[in-house]
Amino acid sequence: MRTRPHRAPATRPAQRGAALLMAMVIVTLVATFAASMVWQQWRAVQVEGAERVRAQAMWVLSGALDWARLILREDARNGGADHLGEAWATPLAEARLSTFLAVDNANTDDAPEAFLSGRVEDATSRYNLRNVVDGNGELDPQETAVLRRLCETLGLPPSLGDGLAASYRRAWLAQQSADPAMLARLGGESGLAQAALMPQSVDQLVWLGLDAATVERLRPYLTVLPDATGVNANTAPKEVIAAVVERLDLASAERLVQARQRAAFKDTGDVGRALGVTTGMDFSRLRVNSDFFEVRGRLRLEDNVIEQRHLVQRVGMDVLVRYQTRFSGLEPSGGSGQTRP
Repeated sequence: MRTRPHRAPATRPAQRGAALLMAMVIVTLVATFAASMVWQQWRAVQVEGAERVRAQAMWVLSGALDWARLILREDARNGGADHLGEAWATPLAEARLSTFLAVDNANTDDAPEAFLSGRVEDATSRYNLRNVVDGNGELDPQETAVLRRLCETLGLPPSLGDGLAASYRRAWLAQQSADPAMLARLGGESGLAQAALMPQSVDQLVWLGLDAATVERLRPYLTVLPDATGVNANTAPKEVIAAVVERLDLASAERLVQARQRAAFKDTGDVGRALGVTTGMDFSRLRVNSDFFEVRGRLRLEDNVIEQRHLVQRVGMDVLVRYQTRFSGLEPSGGSGQTRP
């Protein structure tokens, strides 16, 4: 009796195809999980490296701040007028950080070089917006007139000075609103709700309604300090000098700038003598010394930049930090390595 040849079940090829498909799915999942783990590990390394660079940059910039404070302290110890011929006024041009550090010959790290730059500026070389509000929270009409003259000199509407002074006063009163008398001058809770935040720098004047272009126009000539101050005749630009001295034109202010380049003013009497004027002009807003300075430090690593700005106040032999800001980001294309004025 003949038997039929044995045949494989028809479903076996389909089972082999399903097994192959399942194997491919498993391989894909394993590869995906492995790639995810590698990416997470890479990201953790990048974050750790960025944090280490940030910490090192803060350490370097803090050291630069301490150095600037030491220079200002020594300048106070030496006494005399503050002027642009002193050590603190010499900017630090961008230089390799390794210039300031001991070189490790055994270090073969090919990491990109870091560059440090910075400068100290006299904050009282510009007109202080704080001056327009007196201790009682009222606008000082004479200081408001100074602000109007400054705006007019810069080609801005004089009315801008009135509006800026009024907006600043409301922000100042809002900051002092814990005092019932100041809150009442502001107009109570409704006035407090409408007041802007108190600006601490020129950048923040946009809070008072100024547009960016106007802020940039005012930047070299206006500052916002925590206390009322005079203007240093040895460091101020001619536009500011002409604004704070009533009836002084730009040409005469330019003569003062040229005179101080030959010899710094030792007192405000020197200012009058440089103009050939002993009476008839009010130089009371001028000074020859400064208490507030801006310390700027900048660290560049390839296209990455970290900048710090500190407002410091010199009180006797102490140099106190009153305010600080920080910026980090990419170097603008075509940047020169200098911080913004």
